[in-house]
Amino acid sequence: VMEYNDVRVNVLAYAMTQVWRKSLPEVLKTQIMDPIGASTTWRWFGYENAWTEIDGVQVKSVSGGGHSGGGMFINTMDMARFGLLFMADGRWKNKQLISQEWIDKATTPSVPNPNYGYMWWLNQKGNRYWEGLPDTLFYAAGFGGNYIVVDQERKLVIVTRWLEPSKLKDFLNLVYKALP
Repeated sequence: VMEYNDVRVNVLAYAMTQVWRKSLPEVLKTQIMDPIGASTTWRWFGYENAWTEIDGVQVKSVSGGGHSGGGMFINTMDMARFGLLFMADGRWKNKQLISQEWIDKATTPSVPNPNYGYMWWLNQKGNRYWEGLPDTLFYAAGFGGNYIVVDQERKLVIVTRWLEPSKLKDFLNLVYKALP
């Protein structure tokens, strides 16, 4: 049984910090955000008391989910760039930033929930299925109605900010009806 919760995401974020031996914001900046031309305004905050020691140095251990006092703060253009990176199977300007294998796994239905891959929601038949929209689209859902919707077949990335989550399907239907 799949139940989404931030605890698992936070454990993953902590484990990744230990693997890379650096703070995740530093890894994200050098490996993804700088190469895709992201702004310098995005931030990824952890709790004030969330530190870990790596090789004798105190490193901020950021959480994976949004929470009071932390989380990722990112503008619309940077969200769109991140969506474009996934739309292009992890490639940016002829450089593979995220492996094709990881993109495939991230957008493949999981055993516990056919609507969820690796941190991406999928439009598969199930409790989050959007009838009338492509089965192949996938999306990242952030706190407060912030979404990155990716449709690789149409080469389309849709970003929403502060959209009431219950209105996303209606919004997407309007977008798709307007397409040729």
